[in-house]
Parts: sequence; structure tokens; C-alpha cells
Amino acid sequence: MDVKQQLYDYTVDLTQRVVNSDFDALAAIAQRLVQAKTDGKTVYTAGNGGSAATASHLCNDLLKGCRVNEQAGFRAVCLADSNAMLTCLANDFSYADIFSIQLKTLAVKGDVFVAFSGSGNSPNIILALKTAREMGVFTIGFSGRDGGKMKDLCDLFLIAPTNSMEQIEDMHLIYEHAMICSIKELLTRMLTP
Repeated sequence: MDVKQQLYDYTVDLTQRVVNSDFDALAAIAQRLVQAKTDGKTVYTAGNGGSAATASHLCNDLLKGCRVNEQAGFRAVCLADSNAMLTCLANDFSYADIFSIQLKTLAVKGDVFVAFSGSGNSPNIILALKTAREMGVFTIGFSGRDGGKMKDLCDLFLIAPTNSMEQIEDMHLIYEHAMICSIKELLTRMLTP
């Protein structure tokens, strides 16, 4: 098989899987994020590796990309963004604690925590979700495969319908951008006199 055909096959397969996603769940997540903004709450995100990049991207798009009608965007913080903080917490406590300690310090009841994990079993994500629940923080999860342990720890949850980690990460970013476009439209309607 040549490279061009492999690239084509991957893309076609990914596209078909995206279309088979649970858009009811994605719509509920987008609406819950808008509710967080309306309520003046903060959205926290986290993930590891490629999922950390998506978590950071979501914060960027919420904070800057969702500025409509000259209104401020979301209060959004990615718990995976600070190398200094992550290495400090991992060194002094454990890698499993890096997100939960930040949530305990920063989050308040009613805030939202959005977790990204391809497997749904990352120990630091599981611990952060448990911490968030104990604190009364609303939990949202994006995973793949069978959803892993995190699916039972999330108030809203979306599984990318694939076992391929590359496709899971692709789909999470597509979901993220689709939500942002929908959120901007919702906010525009809400803020237009």
C-alpha cells in the first residue's frame, strides 16, 4: 500500500467515526460550559501528552476565542500548562497528584473540570475527577475506547468511537472546535440586544 492511500484511508475512517459520535452528549457539554460562564464559574481542564495539548487549546479558545460583542471570554485554566508547577508537584508529591492538588487549591463548588484521557484510565485524571466530585465541581470527560474508569466519575461524558489513540486525539480536537463554534453562536444570541 502506498503512503497516499494510507493517508486517505486513515482520514476516511476518522471522518466516518466522527459522524458516528454522540452529538447529544457534545451538545449537553457545550450548553453546560455556557452555563458555567453565565454563572461566573471557572472552567479547569487537564490531560496528559496530546490530551494536555487539547486541554490547553480548549482554555485558549474559551478565554480568547469566545469573546463576542466585546464581552470577556470564559475564565479558563489548564492545569497542565505550567511546567514549573507540574514538576514541583510531581517531585514533591507524585505524578498522580499533579492535577488534584491544583484543584483543591484553586477550584470552588460549582466550577467545572474538563478532563481529557484517551484511555480513560490515567491515574492523575482519575484522582482529579474524584477530587472534583468531592468538592462539588461539575465533571466533564472526553475519552476513547471503552471510556475507562473515568466514565463513572463524570457528570457528562463523551467517548470517541475508536480504539486508535491518534484518532481519539483527533476527534477530541474536532469536538473541541465544534463546541467553540456552537458556544460562540449561543453567546452571540444571548448578548445581542
